[in-house]
Amino acid sequence: MTETVLRIAVREFAPFESAIAAQFADFVRHTGVSARIELDVLDLNTLHHKAIAQGGLARGDYDIAFLCTDWLAQAQAMGQLADLAPMLAQRPASDYPHGWSPSLTTMQAFAGGVWGLPYHDGPECLVYRKDLLAAAGLAVPGTWEEYHAAARRLHDPASGVSGTVLALFPDGHNGFYDFCIHIWSRGGEPFTPAGWPDFASPQAHAALDFLRTLARDTQAIAPGARETDSVQSGMLFAAGRVAMMANWFGFAAYADTAPDSAVRGLVDVAPLPAGEGGGTVSLNVFWVLGIGSGSRHRDLAWDFLRHCTRPEMDRLTTTHGAIGTRRSTWADPAVNAAIPYYHRLDWLHQSARALPHTTRLADFSHIIDDVLGQAVTGEQTTADLLAQAQRQAEALA
Repeated sequence: MTETVLRIAVREFAPFESAIAAQFADFVRHTGVSARIELDVLDLNTLHHKAIAQGGLARGDYDIAFLCTDWLAQAQAMGQLADLAPMLAQRPASDYPHGWSPSLTTMQAFAGGVWGLPYHDGPECLVYRKDLLAAAGLAVPGTWEEYHAAARRLHDPASGVSGTVLALFPDGHNGFYDFCIHIWSRGGEPFTPAGWPDFASPQAHAALDFLRTLARDTQAIAPGARETDSVQSGMLFAAGRVAMMANWFGFAAYADTAPDSAVRGLVDVAPLPAGEGGGTVSLNVFWVLGIGSGSRHRDLAWDFLRHCTRPEMDRLTTTHGAIGTRRSTWADPAVNAAIPYYHRLDWLHQSARALPHTTRLADFSHIIDDVLGQAVTGEQTTADLLAQAQRQAEALA
């Protein structure tokens, strides 16, 4: 019997790589299919470039890809993705969509189709070392000003601990998300109702001012913000080198469970701080598994995606260090025994905002990446930087 090979483009993150391999091994055991997978493990920019920008999903280079929800509108408009709606109708996924929070089943459903199934969740939240806050007599910061002040109190280079960390590597990811979260938390909107940027508002000005001030504060932050991406920032926290961070829930869970983590049992989460004139807000961006429109093994790929949605497979995603997406996983007693705050995913989603469906979102994110780089390293005023960003965004119309 000929062995079929499924090619999967994977976001570079050890829990993704190990979980998807274990899930496929379980799929083979259950189905008896003669197949194996080949993983192409890629960083964020390269994954987007190879799978979407260069047309890899439509060309058949990949049968399946890990896709950030930010990318779905562009990938769908370019014809890169197979519509999963007919497959869901003919061979449904386990308890879909009712087994998930609506926030994890609506962002990939647009333009009359469904373009991915949820795989890895974890809204942004405040992740902190509860032992360090307690030792310093600090309450959990409720505002961004309190957050900055706490980071300065907790910063202790002599013991190898930075107060906080920023992940401003220009990959269209955390820097852009932080900018949007800071605008929302101050009562502003980074995008108009039509999905076009509004990067020069007073709230955007306050957001960029805060981020550039924090990034330059050597008495509060880990060095090298422009060279640090989201995964690296999470690994710094797990290594015990960061006291707190505004980051993805998944990095808290990883730090509390990874065998080599230096902070197991010392981690907790809370809502993100509020800004002046606003309130606490999170960001709903998550990872889905999508099928390439050029896949020559579409039926097999769909059977594997369906397998990954099973409750025990979603739980396996969690036990490998990523974040399961099913409500059954969030409420699982064994999961919550290992990670006592896991059930809080439900209430984190209650304050989570979503970015607009626009094919230009990746372009907009890189504009903000450039602005953040200039703000951190240069002396151009915040007003000039944001006016420049707004002109660049409007030129894409």
